[in-house]
Order: sequence, then structure tokens, then C-alpha cells
Amino acid sequence: MGTRLEVVLDNDLAELERLAGAVDEFVAAAGLPPEVAFKLNLCFDELITNTVTYGYSDGGRHAIRVRLEVDGREVRAEVEDDADAFDPFTEAPPPDLGSDVDTRRVGGLGVYLVRRSMDRATYRRDGGRNLVHLALAAPP
Repeated sequence: MGTRLEVVLDNDLAELERLAGAVDEFVAAAGLPPEVAFKLNLCFDELITNTVTYGYSDGGRHAIRVRLEVDGREVRAEVEDDADAFDPFTEAPPPDLGSDVDTRRVGGLGVYLVRRSMDRATYRRDGGRNLVHLALAAPP
């Protein structure tokens, strides 16, 4: 698979399984530890689930593009979609980490996990598309 991977998904949560398999294969082929695949798949699952669940007001079919690249010991990822504009890093509510799981407010935990899993996580809107960039220094 080399040092680059691009997967185009339909806006369907069932596609996450296909993406996870491709990420696992990519990470193994790049010689990176399995924890890198775990962190990437966790982040993709959280981000893409939010996009599919909340991002498309038209109910139509859309493509979500995921790109991965290994540059030295850094793994960089990009998730690109044409969903409604939404910056998960500034617009998602902060998670309620202090309340009991049965009474806590829903929302924000997935983005919190993305931030905790990655070394960098940024968002920008470009030409009607959401672009989330992630970076992780791979352990030696």
C-alpha cells in the first residue's frame, strides 16, 4: 500500500468497517505499531459518525474522502466532506466529564477523544467542503 492511502466512502455508517480495515492494512504495511491504527480508527469513527448523523440536511448520497500519509515518523490524515459547515473543534460542546454516565449531557466526548488521541487536530472550510486535518507522531 505504500505511504499514502485514499479511501472514498459513502455517507453511510456501514462504510466505517471498510475504512477500519483499510487503515489497519495501511498501518501494518507502513511498519507502524497497531496503536496507531487504533487511534486513527477511533478518530475516523467519531468524526465520520458525526458527519453522517448530523451533517447532511438533504438526505442525499454524498462522498467522504479520507487520506492518510506517513512522512518519516508522523502520520497525517485528512477527512474531507461536503456536509454542512461545522468546526468540531470550536463548535462541539465541551464534554461533561464530571457527571455520572447516566445523567451527563450528551455531546462533545467524541471530539474530546479525537483531541486526546492526536498530536494536532485542525479544521478549515474550503470551497464548500469541510477539511479536518489530524497528525500523530508514530512511536518508534
